[in-house]
Amino acid sequence: MGVMNLHDTSAIAYVLGDDINTDLHCSSKYLTGKSVEYVASVAFNELSPNLSKRILESRGGILIAGENFGINSSREQAVHILLMMQVKGIIANSFGRQFFRNAINNGLPILECDTSLIKEGDTVTVNFESGVVQTSSGVHLQAQALPAEILSLIQAGGLIPFLKNNPDWSFAK
Repeated sequence: MGVMNLHDTSAIAYVLGDDINTDLHCSSKYLTGKSVEYVASVAFNELSPNLSKRILESRGGILIAGENFGINSSREQAVHILLMMQVKGIIANSFGRQFFRNAINNGLPILECDTSLIKEGDTVTVNFESGVVQTSSGVHLQAQALPAEILSLIQAGGLIPFLKNNPDWSFAK
């Protein structure tokens, strides 16, 4: 995906709800013999028909979820599919721990905060560095900001690109 802009990222909000497991967008029923492009095109269809198409048509989106986004899987493909869909970030009340780590390691910005006031279709502007979230309907939230070291990994595009540029694990101060 390349270097990620972590401040003032704006996109349409796509609200998904609680307990969104990775089978809803990266199901093993789609993976066998299918291209990642195909899996990305049908991602979340059981929950929100044509979500992938709508996100692509809007030139990227920000997923909004409740509790436990990404539970039940350690598949890195789950994050790869979201990046292919042009998801610019995810804001959720909480994440499955394996998904949380895979998002960071693959350069997908994420934040945890109460998302109950964010509406489907709002334009959301996020500063992933400070944790400030604002919507076109006037909602202003303060999420828990991620540590600078984690932000460095995300901004580099993930762990592998970061290590290619910083083989000694040096972080900019």
